[in-house]
Amino acid sequence: MQTHRDDAAIILFDGLCNFCSGAVQFILRRDPRGRFRFASLQSDIGRRLLEEHGLPVDGLNTIVLIETGRAYTRSTAALRIARRLRGAWPLCYAAILIPSPLRNLGYAYVARNRYRWFGQAEHCMVPTTSDRARFLE
Repeated sequence: MQTHRDDAAIILFDGLCNFCSGAVQFILRRDPRGRFRFASLQSDIGRRLLEEHGLPVDGLNTIVLIETGRAYTRSTAALRIARRLRGAWPLCYAAILIPSPLRNLGYAYVARNRYRWFGQAEHCMVPTTSDRARFLE
């Protein structure tokens, strides 16, 4: 695995999901410090990280944030990501006070419908040359 800064976190995303790829682009634009690194769930390193954290390698229907050696999923991952973005996005972290079963209802609804609403790519997204260093291989 590539080495990176100590404060860096890894986001595992569905590389075939247009919504998820759009979310990665959104995060890249709001993370000028480069705190986040990325890998698709379908990649070898993504699958290896899932295994290391006891998460299913196939059929996972969520974003995963690996931060300080711990894996976060669903709305908790999304809120922890928002907390580290530039702009007003850290304010969203206040929603962490809502019990996770309630937060995850909305998350699950979007996750179930994301392919229907936003489509599915045939291949994982290819990062731009300037962003390539932020993606784990």
